[in-house]
Amino acid sequence: VQLVESGGGSVQTGGSLRLSCAVSGYTAISYCMSWFRQAPGNEREVVASIDSDGSAWYADSVKGRFTVSQDHHQNTMYLQMSGLKPDDTAMYYCAADPISARSSSCATRREYTYWGQGTQVTVS
Repeated sequence: VQLVESGGGSVQTGGSLRLSCAVSGYTAISYCMSWFRQAPGNEREVVASIDSDGSAWYADSVKGRFTVSQDHHQNTMYLQMSGLKPDDTAMYYCAADPISARSSSCATRREYTYWGQGTQVTVS
C-alpha cells in the first residue's frame, strides 16, 4: 500500500491550496482516511477525516475553511484548504486504515495503518 501526497506549497494568508493523496495497492472496501498535520515542536493533529461512505469530520480549527473529499475512481483523497492562516503551516500527511482494524470510529480514530510521506504547507 502506498499513499503519496502532493499539492503543498507556499501561499499568503487568505490563500488556497488543494492537497491530494493518491492511494495504490489498497483494497479495503470499508475504510477511514484522514489528513493530519504536524508543525515543528507540535504534536501531530488530525485535520479532517472521511470514511468510505463519504461521511466527513473536521477539527474545530479548520471547520468552514477546509473540505475533505474523495474520488473513488481516481483512488485519491483531497483536502481543499481556503482562508489559510500562518497557524496552518505544517507538514500535512494522509493516512488510511480499514474500518475493521480498530474499535474506534473514523471520527475519533488517531492510529492508522498506512501513512504517506507528507507535503509541506507554508502560509505567510
